[in-house]
Amino acid sequence: MSDLLDFLNPQQQQAVAAALGPTLVLAGPGSGKTRVLTYRIAYLIGALNVPAYRILAVTFTNKAARQMEDRVQKLIGEQVSGLWLGTFHSVCGRILRREADLLPVNQNFVIFDANDQLALMKEIVRESNLDEKLYRPSSLLDAISRAKNDLIEPENYPVRNFRDEQVQRFFIQYQQRLVKNNAMDFDDMLVYTNRILEDYPVVRETYGHKFEHILVDEFQDTNLAQYAILRLLAQKNRNLYVVGDEDQSIYRWRGADYRNILRFQQDFKDAKTILLEQNYRSTQNILDGAMAVIDHNRNRTAKKLFTDAKRGEKINLIIAQDDREEADLVVSAIHNAITHQKLSPGSFAIMYRTNAQSRLLEEAFRRVGMSYRLVGAQRFYGRREVKDLIAFMRLVYNPMDEVSLRRVINLPPRGIGDKTVEKVANLAARENLSMGETLLGLAAGNPDLHEALGREASRLAAFGRMLRSWRDCAEKNPITVLFDRILEDVGYQAHIQDQSEEGLDRWENVLELRMVALEYEEQGLQAFLESMALVADQDTLPETIDAPTMLTLHAAKGLEFDQVFITGLDEMLLPHSRSRDDEEDLAEERRLLYVGITRARKRLTLTRARRRRSPYGSYEETIPCRFLDDIPAELLQGSPQDIPGRFSYGRDSGYSRWETPSWMRSAPPLREAPKTRYKPGMQVQHATYGRGVVKASKLEHGDETVEVYFEGFGLKALVASLAKLEIL
Repeated sequence: MSDLLDFLNPQQQQAVAAALGPTLVLAGPGSGKTRVLTYRIAYLIGALNVPAYRILAVTFTNKAARQMEDRVQKLIGEQVSGLWLGTFHSVCGRILRREADLLPVNQNFVIFDANDQLALMKEIVRESNLDEKLYRPSSLLDAISRAKNDLIEPENYPVRNFRDEQVQRFFIQYQQRLVKNNAMDFDDMLVYTNRILEDYPVVRETYGHKFEHILVDEFQDTNLAQYAILRLLAQKNRNLYVVGDEDQSIYRWRGADYRNILRFQQDFKDAKTILLEQNYRSTQNILDGAMAVIDHNRNRTAKKLFTDAKRGEKINLIIAQDDREEADLVVSAIHNAITHQKLSPGSFAIMYRTNAQSRLLEEAFRRVGMSYRLVGAQRFYGRREVKDLIAFMRLVYNPMDEVSLRRVINLPPRGIGDKTVEKVANLAARENLSMGETLLGLAAGNPDLHEALGREASRLAAFGRMLRSWRDCAEKNPITVLFDRILEDVGYQAHIQDQSEEGLDRWENVLELRMVALEYEEQGLQAFLESMALVADQDTLPETIDAPTMLTLHAAKGLEFDQVFITGLDEMLLPHSRSRDDEEDLAEERRLLYVGITRARKRLTLTRARRRRSPYGSYEETIPCRFLDDIPAELLQGSPQDIPGRFSYGRDSGYSRWETPSWMRSAPPLREAPKTRYKPGMQVQHATYGRGVVKASKLEHGDETVEVYFEGFGLKALVASLAKLEIL
């Protein structure tokens, strides 16, 4: 072990060889925190002769735990045997099995996953005779999980209004049902571990003695319950060694609380704080840009990131005319760099704030015939909510499509179970009809069909009537009217949009699909469905291909790429509209951009669009992301004088484009749009919508797009060559 420290830089050496006692290692991105944790464990065992079984090391993923154990074993061999190393939940699970006699469940308890929890809560809501749309099981579980993460017992749940009273009631029933099932959920594993350590001094003393040293990775991502467990376990020996970075805390919505770093410093006032600031990933220009962004956050320890690598290229900024051009420019730049510079496709990453933003990028990749990888989510057209809505519309177009019918007949749940569906299928076969035709016959009042289906007939007829009304709507109206009618009739928004992050993202995907439907206003439902069928093959692309990666900024944590594009740097996207009224949420949005910037090794490109299309057809002018204003001009590609007023937040001015860097100059040049035929204020006539007034017009992908306000129909975006507008 004598030369162990020779492989580390001075700050890493200080961290690995730190004296015993509470220690906080604040590790900047790319500074080798995993290396420090691994060497610290090896140092304790090999240099200080601490038995491995007296060490507890906690990580956030099983993968991280396996990697850490492998690295330690390579350093010190079999001496690692007996080390407790795992995730919080795996460690708590081992403790709880041993101490099960202190729990309300026995040693053979089961752990309910998310699906089990949802099924249980649905059962409780149904038994309470309450409307699932008002008391959504997923929303109730989300509230209960937040309470458990904050160590709030059901009886102490804060009640401020009637809904809180109901949540508390469901909380109590839910816990009772879990115990009855000899089960616990993932949050209970933390709650019960904290409870027995808090309530039973002998247990606390036993594990406090056993774990002479406790090491924690990604400490900024711990919640209150996890920190409470660590504090109790470390009471005896006080050798709590935590590694993290408050600047990379981006999971607040999942319960993570970066303030645990402040709590640690308050609870262990003699703790040593060691900074890891030398970066082994990015160029200095990228690091300087990242620091310029994050330095505006409060409640953090200032760090001066530096690297021995070259200063590198300046950060590039692309300002597109609209969101479609933004996607095309990014993909064209990647395509040309791969084609002409022979760069590896896998060295590129495109990052964005929300999953819905991937759609335009996916389509841009398809237009140039390039494969891509999508991390952390299904491809846009493979997402459940997107496939749901396409299935509804396929059924409207073709009632004989039994695959689509089976997908949507009980979506959202309307009491039509599998047995009822099979009964319809059998009846349809006997009558030589399709299932869709059978439902339409029920809707028309066919007495024989009603009699054959018995008491299930009324629910089935109700769905048949909706299907009939949608078909009538499709014959007389543009595709988006049909789209909206389906959403309203089935209550789809209420079905998917609870207050969880996932529910809000899913609704954003629905609105994104509506924007796709807008593009087929003139061609109609058939063309829309044919287009959807053509993209289906993309959903089967293997994830292991050497291709550019697309991912959200949240999913980018822990990854790195040579070339990084961060798109959608406009207010309402980043920072997200849901974060604008909360100071802590805004601080996390800033951290999110910081994490994205520090994923880049060699080149970083930031992009935004002057205007973006809304789900309802109109283009909306955008405001630049406020964080852009924090990046010094000398770090950016191009001349600051090209941009009047720089990026003062809230100013809606016309910004010129930055100079295109040499490595992207083979991409399509950015030009001012040529003159258009239709001018604002013109009166026009449309065969379906009647008389209207032109609000705006632009050339887009070789054709003119015209925004026209029609009395009774509102604002419509039309492709001029298809709309056949008559100028009055």
